[in-house]
Amino acid sequence: MGLNREHELHGRRRGRNLGVAVALGAFVLIVFGITIAKLSNGQMIEGFDHALRPSLLPQEEAR
Repeated sequence: MGLNREHELHGRRRGRNLGVAVALGAFVLIVFGITIAKLSNGQMIEGFDHALRPSLLPQEEAR
């Protein structure tokens, strides 16, 4: 003999879980979109790793 009827609490939990899933999915899409926008800019993205690179030095003016 199985339990077939759902309690009202299960319906509310399902609704909250769907809300959390939608919010999490939206957050992931926003982060993904920002990442793609930054990477598609065409410039090199260099992190600061305590190493001197010529591309990080100020450009000297030609005289």
